[in-house]
Amino acid sequence: MKVCVLGSGSGGNASVVQVGDTILLVDAGFSARDLARRLETVGFDPDSVVGILITHDHRDHTCGMGVFARRHGTKIHLTDRTLTACRDLLRGEENTVSYRPGIPFRIGAIRVEPFITIHDAVDPVGIALVDAETGTRVGIATDLGRPTAQIRHALAGSDFLILEANHDEVLLHQAPYPASVKNRIASSHGHLSNQAAARFALELLHPRLAGILLAHVSSKANRPELAHEVVAEVLGRAGYRGFLEVARQEAPTALIDIEGLRARMGPVQLSFL
Repeated sequence: MKVCVLGSGSGGNASVVQVGDTILLVDAGFSARDLARRLETVGFDPDSVVGILITHDHRDHTCGMGVFARRHGTKIHLTDRTLTACRDLLRGEENTVSYRPGIPFRIGAIRVEPFITIHDAVDPVGIALVDAETGTRVGIATDLGRPTAQIRHALAGSDFLILEANHDEVLLHQAPYPASVKNRIASSHGHLSNQAAARFALELLHPRLAGILLAHVSSKANRPELAHEVVAEVLGRAGYRGFLEVARQEAPTALIDIEGLRARMGPVQLSFL
């Protein structure tokens, strides 16, 4: 199982997950041309993408889905309410497939386990993607106001996490946003701070966790190196010595082989203190 964040932040979000011949795009928050360029940068032919899995209706996750789907013949998987909210991005000729949170389904070699999240969108979901053959599990939660018991359960046991670390609480206070926007971001339906992300990641630690990729880092209320520092300090105190990096807005991450990552880390990479 391989994963790459093609770009993440307020300007656009998209990730790609590969299991065998199944190549799945999670969100499509860049133009179709930019999505294709980013896919090609990490070695994927845009025509080989079998599906676009949309997590919610916000434009930084959806803006390119219609054009990309029409151009490359790609199915779009989304909830009914998200489809209704995104009608202006579609012409009606796309192949759309409805899914419901709490009901797993298959896309090729990948089992998709969608779950309800807390965010100020019409019908927000998080996603766990599972290699149907090996059981390797990737948890994705990049727009999350607060963790709930259901979200913790859905992400528990993940082999790899893509987790939001949106803002630093002090920098958000100083950011050039209206008070209403600051309040929305910091609310229980907004985004996780670095500190909240660190606490949540700590709750999700287990011996088989091979890596964490921090995502949706704000360009005005955070810094990638600060997000990394805050989360690394908390996890380091718990004995975590695994992969921890920050996804950027401007360029894709490397294509990460999860099984290979675990093999390089050795049999033991956690010692809870």
